[in-house]
Amino acid sequence: MLELKAELLTPEAFAPFGDVIDTRVSDSFPINAGRTRRYHDLARVETLGEAPRTLISIFVSQPVEVPLSIDFLERHPLGSQAFMPLHEERFLVVVAPPGEMIDPGEVRAFVTDGRQGVNYRAGTWHAIQAVLDREGEFLVVDRGGQGHNCDEHPLAARIRLA
Repeated sequence: MLELKAELLTPEAFAPFGDVIDTRVSDSFPINAGRTRRYHDLARVETLGEAPRTLISIFVSQPVEVPLSIDFLERHPLGSQAFMPLHEERFLVVVAPPGEMIDPGEVRAFVTDGRQGVNYRAGTWHAIQAVLDREGEFLVVDRGGQGHNCDEHPLAARIRLA
């Protein structure tokens, strides 16, 4: 079984897998007569394949126990998938680079600080939602439309916090 230690999520460490969504490290500009700050273009939304469309959903996830054992990763080859916590929920992120196979030596685990979201690039392998501490609500942006857009690959791993 693969043993992973979840490291702190940073934009640099997560770059091979997608984008970290975090207004604290992003530029903004004023809109609405100066009453609103717009943090613009925080993640690249990818919708590939035939007749794609962008979906906006809310996921409500139950907390997991740590160490977390998983037995597979999934990927979405036709689009990115973004998760943004709505109430400062911390969550685990387990990822592997895109490709047909998963190299256990390239699997990484991260833990968010509750204010960070992630955007998995199209084809990036990732674990299912793993919220810590309490039930979590997430704004999710991903691809809908025609075509098969979810593959699973077996991978036995146990993730613990640093």
